[in-house]
Formats: sequence, structure tokens, C-alpha cells
Amino acid sequence: MKDKSLNYYGYEKTTYDDCGSLIAVMNRRHMEILNIWFIIITAIYLFFSWQNSYGFSEQNAPFFLVFLVGEIIFEVIVIRFSGAQGRFLVLSIYFNIITLFIFGTICSAAQPYMAATIYLVILAIIALSYIGTMLGMTVTLLIACTAFLIVSYLVKPGSIFKQDVFNVLIVLMLSVVLHYTFQRMHIRQFITYRESTRMQQELEIKSSFDALTSLLNRGRFFSMAGEVIRQERNAFTVLGLMDLDRFKQINDTLGHQMGDKVIQMAGKTILEELKIDYGDKWSFPERAISEGMNFAGRLGGDEFVVIIRNMNSEEEIRQIFERMLSSLNGVRMEGLDGIHASIGVTRIRPEDNDVDLAYSRADEALYISKESGRNQITFDNNGNGGSGS
Repeated sequence: MKDKSLNYYGYEKTTYDDCGSLIAVMNRRHMEILNIWFIIITAIYLFFSWQNSYGFSEQNAPFFLVFLVGEIIFEVIVIRFSGAQGRFLVLSIYFNIITLFIFGTICSAAQPYMAATIYLVILAIIALSYIGTMLGMTVTLLIACTAFLIVSYLVKPGSIFKQDVFNVLIVLMLSVVLHYTFQRMHIRQFITYRESTRMQQELEIKSSFDALTSLLNRGRFFSMAGEVIRQERNAFTVLGLMDLDRFKQINDTLGHQMGDKVIQMAGKTILEELKIDYGDKWSFPERAISEGMNFAGRLGGDEFVVIIRNMNSEEEIRQIFERMLSSLNGVRMEGLDGIHASIGVTRIRPEDNDVDLAYSRADEALYISKESGRNQITFDNNGNGGSGS
């Protein structure tokens, strides 16, 4: 086990990196909240300046007006590019941090005979809001506090400066401790959430995919097929059924272990010929429906079903199934000279309101393939074509 690091809030770097997307989401949300808070505070300080009240004079108004306009523009940019991540998000966060510290420093300098207040609030809020690394945040806070104290030393009386030094040191130490404590707690929550999500995804995968072939199971396939039929009434989409020929004979003569290997080989061949790449397996069902992808399922035993989409002609479909049969026929395993299969295919019609209608036609076409000598393809209402071994 790798050593845990103080820099990553008491966790391993790999654990911290694993939470990177959740950290980015939280940082973005906090940045948006701080921007809105900053706009409100700046507007209040601008009003005080115009009124020459609470230690502010009218000559401070231009500074606050510039901050107000700039932060409004920044908020619009953040909202406009709300989906942006990576370097843009990091730069936005640091811009937000630097702007807040500059604002707090100017507010303090505008009240030279008063100890800093808003700066200390900003110091604590930033420490509690953002997750970076412990070292990065500590260095950022130290640099910001040093710059503030230099300005305080230059513009404030000695007694006020000393008070600022004392207050900043106390709040800085408190902020560093709270930053570590709160962000460690957040990462713990992220870890728990990701573990819970992974368990949920694993359960979803187990309930959606056949363990032997990695094809969709019967229930999930027909659920997806129903969605496709409802969405694509006028598209060239086909449903195909495939049944392995004399599979019982394989089990009886070569054993059930060989039978399982045949089932697995058939599933692999279907995935390859239909160019089905699961990628993120958990999200595949949703992506397959929305992105027009092919998908396939195992109905049970030696029966398989496929949906092929975005084709241009029946001939193109036939070529796919012929390649599938050719690949299966070319399989050579101990005691097995090729895998033979019968296939029935139907096009999804505009009047199909239920997948069962298309399934029934494909099943009739499959029956014709079986009756006509097996190991061939039949399109419903279009005769049959052979692809024998």
C-alpha cells in the first residue's frame, strides 16, 4: 500500500485523483456561489462609497465599480462555459481567489484607521471553499496574507498594523487547519459516493448483461428494442434472430463445457461483426439508444437476437449476417468442425407498435431457415439465401 500524503489530505494520490471529477464539480459550484456573493458585497461597498459612509469615501467608488463590472462579466463567462473543465476551470478558480484577495486588501486600505474585517472573512471562506492540494492552498494563503500585511504596513498606523498582523496570523492558522479538516471530510464523502456508485453500476451490469457471453440479457435487450422501435419508425433498422444448429448434439457428444465455449464464441462473433464496443459497459444501454448503435442479446440457451441500425439496404444487412455465418463456420475447436447457425431477419416497419410484432416475423423467418436446411439466412417475405458451410 502506498503511503498516505498530507498534501492530499491524508489520502493516497491515486485515491485523490480518483475523486478528481467530483472535486472539480464542487470547486465549480463554490466558485459560482462566491462570484454571486462577491457581486453583492461589491455592490454594497460601492453604495457605501457613494454615500461616504462606514469609513469609505467617494474616491473609492471607481475601484469598486471596476470590480463590480469585472465580476459580472466573469460570472457571465463562467455560466457561458459551464461545461468547461481542466485548465479553464483551474484558471477560473485562481482568478476568483486572486480577485477576492485583491478586493479584501483594497477594502482594508480604504479604511486605514480600522482593522481589517472583510479580508479575514475572505481568507476563511476561500480556505473552506476550494480543494486543491494542501501545499498549494497553504502557499496561496501565505502569499496573499504577506501581500496584505505589506499593504497594511504601508497605509495604516503602526497600532492598526499590529492588530492586522495579530488577526491575520490567528485567522490564517485557523484557515489552514479548517481547510485540511473540511476538505479531508469532503474527499471522504467523495470516496463513499464513488464506492456506492461503483456498486450500483456493478449491480446494473449484472442485471443487464449475460454472464457467459457479455451480450445483453433478454429483459434489457427487449427494453432497449422497444425504445428503438418507438423512436425510429421510418429508419432502416432490422431485427435478427440466430439459433445455433444442432446445439443439443454438441452438448451430448462433446459435453456442456464445450457447449459453453460454443455459446461464448457465438457471442464474441456477434460483437465483432456488429462492431459493438461497450466502452463504459454501465452506460452502454443508454448510449446505444441515443447514439444509434447496434446491440445484441442472448435470449437463453443457444438463441441470440440483434438490432442493426442505420443501414441503407437489405443487401448491406445480408452481407453482415453472411460474414457472421462465415466466421462461425470457420471456428475450429477440439471435436468441432465449425459452428453452424440459422438466422431469420425482419425490417422494423412503421406500423410496428411493439417489438413482439417484429420478433414474430423474424422467428418465422428463422423457422424457414431451419426447414430449408439450416446454416442460412432468411429475410421475412423475401425468400431465403444460403450461406452454407
